[in-house]
Amino acid sequence: MSDLGEPLPEAPPPPEPAPRLLRVVLRQWFFAGLLIWVPLAATLLVIRFLIGLLDTSLLLIPPSLRPDFPGLGVFLSVGLVFGTGALAANYLGGRLLHWAEEMLFRIPLVRTLYGGVKKLAETLFSRESTAFKRVVLIEWPRAGLWTIGFQAGDPLKVVREATGQDLIPVFVPTTPNPTGGFIMQVPAAELKFLDVTVEEGMRYIISLGVVAPGITPPALPVAPR
Repeated sequence: MSDLGEPLPEAPPPPEPAPRLLRVVLRQWFFAGLLIWVPLAATLLVIRFLIGLLDTSLLLIPPSLRPDFPGLGVFLSVGLVFGTGALAANYLGGRLLHWAEEMLFRIPLVRTLYGGVKKLAETLFSRESTAFKRVVLIEWPRAGLWTIGFQAGDPLKVVREATGQDLIPVFVPTTPNPTGGFIMQVPAAELKFLDVTVEEGMRYIISLGVVAPGITPPALPVAPR
């Protein structure tokens, strides 16, 4: 205290050591770079895989006539998809494809694989399908804990006949890989339907719960000047 009895002003805090400030800045720069490069690299890898997969359609062309042009298989595959769709849309083409499918269903192993993949494709791409159109909350794995799930279709007739109830199929995915998970038959009264899109629900699962539904992803951190 001073001679007049007044408290002395507090001394300013010492400046932060330069090496520590440098480490903080470098760490922020590093994670800011990861936020840019990790999604970009993952996207490029997926695109590269898809292009390589679509390029296999060039095997339909004889080697002597096959052009050496990168990415040409993508255009050829897209053309095949549109052409097959146009063929299936008319009566004669539809009957021809139906006859070809009947031939495939007579082969035991091919029947199992083709039938399963066809049902999955119809579920995902059919306009009349109700699969993965609603996000739900299910009390799982025990009472008091709630998990995000997706309605996986309409109640099954065989399940109704076996249980006497209209149970809703619910797919509960794992995180961060939503391709794995569990299929459950749940009474509608035990589900809470959320007013969010399937895309928002999937983003929430893939991001390990960081990107919540209805909230835009956080902006990149800015390093202090």
